[in-house]
Amino acid sequence: MLDVSRTTDTILMVRPYDFGFNEETGLDNEFQKRLNLSEEEINKKANAEFQAMVDTLRAEGVTVLILEKPETSYGKVPDAIFPNNWFSTEHDGTLITYPMAAMNRRYERRPEDVEKLLRANGYKIRNVINVGQLDETTHFLEGTGSMIIDHRAEVVYAARSNRCDDQQFDNFISLRFYEQGIMFNTKSSKGTPIYHTNVMMSIGDKFAVVCLECIHDKVEKQRVKSSLEAFFDIIEISMDQMENSFCGNILQVNSAGGTPLIVMSKSAFKGFSSDQIKQLEIYGKILPMDLTIIESVGGGSARCMMAEIFSEKK
Repeated sequence: MLDVSRTTDTILMVRPYDFGFNEETGLDNEFQKRLNLSEEEINKKANAEFQAMVDTLRAEGVTVLILEKPETSYGKVPDAIFPNNWFSTEHDGTLITYPMAAMNRRYERRPEDVEKLLRANGYKIRNVINVGQLDETTHFLEGTGSMIIDHRAEVVYAARSNRCDDQQFDNFISLRFYEQGIMFNTKSSKGTPIYHTNVMMSIGDKFAVVCLECIHDKVEKQRVKSSLEAFFDIIEISMDQMENSFCGNILQVNSAGGTPLIVMSKSAFKGFSSDQIKQLEIYGKILPMDLTIIESVGGGSARCMMAEIFSEKK
């Protein structure tokens, strides 16, 4: 087991300058909803929610780096607010980019801008690599949306979907020399694959939130459960909690002083039972964020908005 952290005190977020309903991702993201609001109203409210979240995290001592709108745009990017889908960082200073399923989401990939922002803030970037081909059209792997990475135990969990391909997942495991990759099938209440693993599972330093109910195969379910039990206190959520409250889409981060914080939406906070909240509070201070518009229109929640930065500082 590596002597590295599972959590970080630095995250990168992208201001939602083009935020709105994404027609392409709406084809397989059952969490997206159309609201009776104008594009301007939706964008304005989403930006307000975003800034309030940034302000709250910074007030708690979390380092939040913001990637602003690029000077040159190649197309609208309604989901740019969810950067963890197209890049991740590793403790050895590697910046990794991933192949995206939706054509319009490929415009979000700005590795040069992320590298520049990280370097400007004193973080070491030793390598920049891409999983798969830069022009990938068939085999996708959407970063830490598709994968839940246990950096310390070197175990990676992933739910199969159009956005999480077996071949690309194996490619990632081999590329980064992780000890074990655990892939499994899921079904939503409508019988379709869960579009991203990070809406049904989250791991902190010592706890794991998971919706085992959506894993129908008994062998796969037991494998996931046994693996998580080896390292974490499991907090199991129901299908309803996952689909209607985003209880699986949470993330533990730390303050600069090392205080553990558990970031989630107000919807998720209300969705957890009182006993589950008490269990979570053992492992960190809970920070509920008002993400009503972002969750409804974007189909993603608090965890999707934060790309963890594990790179060392110079």
